[in-house]
Amino acid sequence: DAAGLAQVLVAVPADYGMPHYPDEIEYSDKYEDETYEYRHVILPRAHAKRMQRVLQTGGFAGETPGTMLLTEQEWRDLGVIQSRGWQHYEVHRPEPHILLFRRPLGTNPATGQVNPVKPVAEGQTVS
Repeated sequence: DAAGLAQVLVAVPADYGMPHYPDEIEYSDKYEDETYEYRHVILPRAHAKRMQRVLQTGGFAGETPGTMLLTEQEWRDLGVIQSRGWQHYEVHRPEPHILLFRRPLGTNPATGQVNPVKPVAEGQTVS
């Protein structure tokens, strides 16, 4: 009914649908599944515009124009600071200024290398 619709419209913030651009780069807490550790990074408007311009013209290092995933050097050149081993793995199309990162569980943050699985000692079983 009209009264219900009016309540819904009042409850919707005025900037609904507008992307959130922080003043500084924002980093999420880390979260994980059985394979990867994840985090997302939100770029300020100026950083996002620079990223889009550079990607449209061939990337920071001259990659193919239109490639939307950033290499580690490219996201570091944007000012993103995080330990080693993170990979920009997906573009969130509605908000491309939100960079989605992942790295395999067990990645050494100092080297970016995945730690090898520890061998099972003789007589022990893997459950």
